[in-house]
This record gives sequence, C-alpha cells and structure tokens, in this order.
Amino acid sequence: MLIKIADITIALLTDGPELKLGTEGAMKHFLTDGVDSDVKVHAGWGDLKRESAGKKIFDSGALWQLYSENGFYLFRFISPALGSLPYKVAYFNRSFTEGKVLLQRSYVNGKPCIYPLEYPLDELLFINFLALGRGAEIHACGVLDSQGRGHLFVGQSTAGKTTIAKLWEDEPNSIVLSDDRIILRRMGSKIWMYGTPWHGEAMLASPSRAPLTAIYFLEKGETNELVAQKPSDSISRLFTCSFPPFYNRDALDFTLSFLEDVAKMVPCYELRFKPDKSVVELITSKE
Repeated sequence: MLIKIADITIALLTDGPELKLGTEGAMKHFLTDGVDSDVKVHAGWGDLKRESAGKKIFDSGALWQLYSENGFYLFRFISPALGSLPYKVAYFNRSFTEGKVLLQRSYVNGKPCIYPLEYPLDELLFINFLALGRGAEIHACGVLDSQGRGHLFVGQSTAGKTTIAKLWEDEPNSIVLSDDRIILRRMGSKIWMYGTPWHGEAMLASPSRAPLTAIYFLEKGETNELVAQKPSDSISRLFTCSFPPFYNRDALDFTLSFLEDVAKMVPCYELRFKPDKSVVELITSKE
C-alpha cells in the first residue's frame, strides 16, 4: 500500500498475509499507485510486554513515548483503556526512511483490515521526515483559489481556521486543502503548500497542492483588515504554529531556518476578520 502526502510517498508493507492493510477516513484520498517510495515501513505482530531498554527522550504525556534504542528511534503507544502495556511500537532509523511497526494481536483482533500507521503515528513520521531538510507542518487552513493562488491562514485552536475553511468551501473552483494541518515545502524558487489528511472540525482534506502566495495570521475582529507583518515577526508566529520535533536539535535548527526563508519569500499579514463572506472577497480582491 502506498500513501502520498506532500509529494512524499510511504510504502506500507506486511510480513505476511495474516495482516491485511487498509485505511479509513480522509487517508483514503491520499492512497497512490506506483513502485517508488521515499519511506518503507513494514508491519507485523509482536510481543510487546517488555519495557524499552533505551533512553526516553520524549513523553507526550498521554498516548506515546519516544526512546532512543540501539541507534533507532522507538515509539511506544499506550491507551488507558488497554492498560500499561503498549498496543503498538514503531522503530525507525535515524533518517526516518525505514521503519517497522509491531502490533499487539489482542488490540486488533476482529478488525478485517489494519492501518498500522494509525494517527498519531502517521503524522509523527511525517513531522520527523520533513524536519530533516524537507519542510514543515503548520497549524493552518490552506486554500487554493480559482486563480491558482495558495492562501495560508495560520492560527492555533479557536483562531478561526474552521470558520475560514467553511467560508471558502463553496467558492467556485476553489479547494480547501485542509482546515487544520498544512505542509510547506520549498521547490526551486517557490514555497508550495500541501493538503494533509489530518483535518479539523470541518473535516476538509485534499491531496492537492498550491504555490504559496500569501500568509495570514488570524485574529477575530469587528471589521476586515489586513496588516502587513515584518519577516522577523512572521518567523516567530509561524514557529509557534509549527510542529517541529523539539527533541532533535538539528531538526529544530532546520525548521527555524526554513520558516525564516518562508517569511522572507512570501508576503505575510495579520488578518482581522468578520466571520462572513466579506473576508473571502477581501482576500480575492487583494491581488
């Protein structure tokens, strides 16, 4: 099974016919064909009772923990409903180009098809792969308008991303790439924005991409107003809405450098807006 997100292809393989692969929800839109891949992940069954012998380097405080073990990264996934033992572990090499996912049989019994990269593992894989010189994921709504322009609406939860997405959803010849997570990558002299399957409340997700022409930091207001932002201010605002692997210094340095390039290459604005169609008219008439 091949999954393609942001022009990055993951080959998901199984060690035997007992484990049948499948996806559900928005991820179905990101399945692809072909033989080439950037990342290969094997999935199989495992006895997951033992504790990791490695060094813990990050704890999400909830669902997963990350260890460094024998030159590999090891993710352990637990659930309060299933007890203290992991229901899934995932090993990756340091470049995140090869990995292995081991599943506890009792966790998946009765399911006809299994998606071993079940969220949040798929997003964690992309976040780490991107941060090794390939791009960054941003907490944002992304829109490809009817003129082929890409608009990135950046903000944390409650900033208005879902509202913006719904206002654009029925615009002719426009595509909402995602209402919550967008991937940015540099290709030649352009920054491209890509839709992801990790949507928000509006449940909008598209595998399409668009050249990024403007960035808007969302602020709710009584009137619609665009305020140009300096690159220095935009870098920090982008970073606070990004998803870098904080446990990897090199990846963190790259993310900061990449976002600095983005802020210098793309016009950035603070967008104070009313939650109605007038804000769409403001954006489309701006350029």
